[in-house]
Amino acid sequence: MWYLRGNEKARVFIEKHIPFSVSMVTYMELVQGMKNKNELRAFQKTFQRWGVNIIQIDEEAFAHSMFDVQEYALSHSMTLSDGLIAATAVQNSEVLVTANDRHCKRFDPE
Repeated sequence: MWYLRGNEKARVFIEKHIPFSVSMVTYMELVQGMKNKNELRAFQKTFQRWGVNIIQIDEEAFAHSMFDVQEYALSHSMTLSDGLIAATAVQNSEVLVTANDRHCKRFDPE
């Protein structure tokens, strides 16, 4: 989201790590943030040009996220989407990159 809002640090970081992967939840959250169809089309073309891999969520990730949300919802304000994104990253040995340290700052999966 920060990249789309023109944040320079986000731009440098993301462009340095192309291609990269995102969970399907992250992709849907980004789509929900689009202001209109033109912005959505530009976003989709950019992801395609960058070769972004959209990681599907399977049963194991759902189970892991259920545990994480149950464990961290009250102490870390972890939401359903946060849990699914974190579980997908862990399951696929991906690095979880987020500016949302309020929900993930002290969360250490595994």
